[in-house]
Amino acid sequence: MRSKDRLDLADGACASGETLAGAARDAGKAGLLDRYAADYPKGPHDQPQSMCPAFGSLRVGLRMRRTATVLSGSACCVYGLTFTSHFYGAKRSVGYVPFSSETLVTGKLFEDIRDAVISLADPELYDAIIVTNLCVPTASGVPLQLLPDQVNGVRVVGIDVPGFGVPTHAEAKDVLAGAMLNYALGEAASGPVAAPRERSDRPTVTLLGEMFPADPPGVGQMLEPLGLAAGPVVPTREWRELYAALDCAVVAAIHPFYTASVRAFEAAGRPVIGSAPVGVDGTAAWLDAIGAACGIAADCVAAAKNRFLPAIAGALAASPVRGRITVSGYEGSELLVARLLIESGADVPYVGTACPRTRWSDPDRLWLEARGVRVQFRASLEQDIAAVEEFGPDLAIGTTPVVQHAKSRAIPALYFTNLISARPLMGVAGAGSLAQVVNAAMANRGRFAAMREFFEGVGAGPSAGVWTDVPVDRPDFKAKFAARRIAAAKAAEAVGS
Repeated sequence: MRSKDRLDLADGACASGETLAGAARDAGKAGLLDRYAADYPKGPHDQPQSMCPAFGSLRVGLRMRRTATVLSGSACCVYGLTFTSHFYGAKRSVGYVPFSSETLVTGKLFEDIRDAVISLADPELYDAIIVTNLCVPTASGVPLQLLPDQVNGVRVVGIDVPGFGVPTHAEAKDVLAGAMLNYALGEAASGPVAAPRERSDRPTVTLLGEMFPADPPGVGQMLEPLGLAAGPVVPTREWRELYAALDCAVVAAIHPFYTASVRAFEAAGRPVIGSAPVGVDGTAAWLDAIGAACGIAADCVAAAKNRFLPAIAGALAASPVRGRITVSGYEGSELLVARLLIESGADVPYVGTACPRTRWSDPDRLWLEARGVRVQFRASLEQDIAAVEEFGPDLAIGTTPVVQHAKSRAIPALYFTNLISARPLMGVAGAGSLAQVVNAAMANRGRFAAMREFFEGVGAGPSAGVWTDVPVDRPDFKAKFAARRIAAAKAAEAVGS
């Protein structure tokens, strides 16, 4: 007898990871999940608290020219993802293939996706169409790998980005970047491909990981004495840039968690180095690594170091940072920021990142640990907050809830993504870029203390505010009605099973 076709999502799709993962394995996605588990290990705890990971791959696609993006998933997930993408500046539509219980279990959803791709595939408008399975289609085994590789000359790239398989949105960027690199590698192996709009006459260094726009030109200046040039930044902004990225002398894993992308570059025979030209020590070590990977003469490397290191040291000295700072975030550049702060004079006792430890992050980890810094990969919110409590910093850099917690304790805090990532980090330009915003934030501690004193006694949580009769929290009521809600959801889910 055929087993019933349903997923028990009584607690909601985002909270049913084990159920969805088990269903995905039963539906033929075991190989995919094993690959993700190897590329993006979750330990020591289950998974960092982060936004839906598919937001990362969605942003990569939406930033590419002549690229259409199609999502297949629950309507609430698609709404949340598209809302967030437009909040962050997307200026194009996101395709959506809805489903019902019938289309999901009969296979009609795959046909609907294929029909949507065929209708979109206009070579006058698009170079590629990115189709993304969210949690429920992945768990149901919707086989995007069976989509045609191209329609009317428009490439079709299908990826699965389930929250139960890809831990963070940062790593989801790698899922799509790696898939596109593999596609482009296959095209290049099959024959001539379109030339990039801009192509250097010197060997190039591909920069792996999203970067502040001012950083690649600065990196290019440091590479010039070596006879090299800065190549494309991956994820790219246009399909043909993928060919230029693959046609490089060496890959610099600026963000060290792009495991699938590294695998594609290694398949193309390209060496990969870690870390980045951040601060004096970081720049010196990075130039040495680039020189070794490209066979550059030692005197050329020394000349480049002699040209740039004194200028970086001068910029750091001109913009000192004095104070204790904890650093945490989910972008992947947290270790680089900590290095720059330390070379600027700051005391950084803790660095937490939601991303995993890889061999490409080892140079930064070892440098930080040699200076007494506790480096926590796959950091949880609880670990980041515990670090704020333990070290009592003059400034906490972190995610929104970390910032909120620190400010509630009258500790100045800065949101990593919007206020730290949005600055250059590398070379001379990066050397003094953080000092102004960091020092200004630390100087506000007195204002935080005054506000905390002013609002002292107004309560917190259910009792926040000024009351004649202070509300009494009733957790027993909450538990009773939560149980009723769960029971009702299970009853509704069981209909037709």
